Amino acid sequence: MDFKLTEEQLMIRDAARDFAKAELLPGVIDRDNKQEFPTEQVKKMGELGFLGMMASPEYGGGGMDTVSYVLVMEELSKIDASCSVIVSVNNSLVCWGLDTYGNDAQKEKYLTKLTTGESIGAFCLSEPEAGSDATSQKTTAIDKGDHYVLNGTKNWITNGGSADYYLVIAQTDKEKKHKGINAFIVEKGWEGFEIGPKEDKLGIRGSDTHSLIFNDVKVPKENRIGEDGFGFKFAMKTLAGGRIGIAAQALGIASGAYELAKEYSKVRKAFGTEIMNHQAIAFKLADMHTSIEAARMLVLKAAMDKDNHENYDLSGAMAKLYASQVAMDVAVEAVQVHGGNGFVKEYHVERLMRDAKITQIYEGTSEIQKIVISRSILRD
Repeated sequence: MDFKLTEEQLMIRDAARDFAKAELLPGVIDRDNKQEFPTEQVKKMGELGFLGMMASPEYGGGGMDTVSYVLVMEELSKIDASCSVIVSVNNSLVCWGLDTYGNDAQKEKYLTKLTTGESIGAFCLSEPEAGSDATSQKTTAIDKGDHYVLNGTKNWITNGGSADYYLVIAQTDKEKKHKGINAFIVEKGWEGFEIGPKEDKLGIRGSDTHSLIFNDVKVPKENRIGEDGFGFKFAMKTLAGGRIGIAAQALGIASGAYELAKEYSKVRKAFGTEIMNHQAIAFKLADMHTSIEAARMLVLKAAMDKDNHENYDLSGAMAKLYASQVAMDVAVEAVQVHGGNGFVKEYHVERLMRDAKITQIYEGTSEIQKIVISRSILRD
C-alpha cells in the first residue's frame, strides 16, 4: 500500500499546520481555562473550507478525499483538540451524513450553510441510559401525518449550544426495534427544544457539550432523512466514518505532545547535559515516535479504505482503538519528560493529556471498538 501523499494533500496539510500555529495556538490555554467556544477560529476554519471538506462542491463542500481530511484533523489536533472536534463533528457526522443520505431539498436548505461554516451542526445519538447504543433509544418521534412529535433527552452532544442544526436519532416504532428508528433534522429555536447547561469537562474544554431536551417538538415530515426506518443504518454508517476522524484527532494529540517533548528534551539540561542525551529520555522518545507512526499507518489505511469505497468498519475501529490508546500513553509520557514543568499549563502538555482521554470515550469507547473488531474478525 502506497502511503505517499499527493502534492495537493501536502498543500492541504501544510495549510492546516500554518493555520493551527497562527490562529489556534494564541489563546488556546485561555480558551481552555474559560471553557470558551472558539467562535472566531471556527469562522476562519469555515472560510478555509475545513468544515465541509468531503462534501460535494455542488453544495459548497470541498469535494476532498478522506486522507486530506485526516491530515487536517491531525494538524489542528496538535494544537487545539477543542477546535478539531468541532471540525470532526461537522465533517464526519453532519455534512457527510446529509451529503450521502439527504435529499436534494435538505442539502440545499441545510448542507450549503454547514459546509461553509455559516452554520454549525451537531449529531445527537447519545442518551442518559443508552449511551451510543442506537438500538436502545428512549427518545421518541411519533408520526402525526405531516409531522413527527419528538420527545426525549440527548446528552454529551458536541456543539450542543453553538449548533444551528441537529441530526437527531429517535425511535418511531418500538415494535420494529432497530428498523423503527429514524433520523431527523431539527433546527435550533423550534418550540419545545431546550438546551441544557454546558458540561464542565476534564478536557476539550473549548468545545461546548450540552444535554438537549425535546418536549413535543414538531418536526416536519420533510426533515426525516431517508425512508421510514432508515435511522439505525444512518447512525451506524455515520459513526463508522466518525471513528476515522476521531482516530486522526487522537493521532494529532499524540503528535503534538511528542513534538513538545522532543523539543523540550533538546533545551532542558540535567546532570550537565541536555536530557535528550540521557538514555531514559531518548528511549521514551523512541517509543513515542514508533507508536505514533504505527497509529498513523492505521489511520491512513482506514481513510484510504473509505476513499476506495471498501468496507472500513474494521479498519476504522482499529485505527480509533489504537490511536486513542497511543494518544493517552504519549501524552502521559510527554508530561513525564517535562518533569515538574509538564504539570503546569504554560507548557501545553498537561492540556493535551486531558484532551487525550476523551478520544478513548467518544464515538464509542475502546470496549465498543473491540466489539466491532472481534465481530468482524470472527465472522471470517
